Amino acid sequence: MLSYQQIPASKKAVVFDLDDTLIPQKDYDLQVYYLFANFIEYLATFPPAKDMLAFMEKRYYAHGQKGMFEEVQQTFGIESKYQENLKLLFSNAKLPLKLLLFKEALALMQELVVNRIAIFILTAGNAQQQLNKIRQTEWNGLDQYLKVYFADEYQSEHDALNVLMKENGFKSDELLLIGNSEIRKKLATNSKVDFLTFLQA
Repeated sequence: MLSYQQIPASKKAVVFDLDDTLIPQKDYDLQVYYLFANFIEYLATFPPAKDMLAFMEKRYYAHGQKGMFEEVQQTFGIESKYQENLKLLFSNAKLPLKLLLFKEALALMQELVVNRIAIFILTAGNAQQQLNKIRQTEWNGLDQYLKVYFADEYQSEHDALNVLMKENGFKSDELLLIGNSEIRKKLATNSKVDFLTFLQA
């Protein structure tokens, strides 16, 4: 468990990844599948939403997002045109429930703010989808201190991180990157920025 005491005193800013670092990605994805299953039941009357959702949840935990629509289509015989609806839901869905921060992440961010350490999010993936997640997260007042950078709006994550430092007046040794992926660890190494992880399950 990562705590404020583990943050080096030399750090003036902390840059967080979003998915599976601050919020569980599955909490977003599974709500999108819930909405999609109900959408299909409403329009096509078959299959029942609960049956499709049960299938999607089981497959998601086994294989993730990739190929989900194709397997749902093969299993339930839904029309190809609905694939676009699923894509749109991932970008624009109004979720039934707010996304909640991991408890450790919330506690750490609160302590950083109290101690006047700047906090940022650097997130990769479809920018509209990531923004939709951020807007539907319960930030407990932390959102007024956050500044967000979307890696897909730059040539690379490395470029995005460089812009973040330049725009906010930080040097690489004043920054700490927190994430739970090898990609983020590699980004930190290549950018000469220290890296820590929450190691969420």
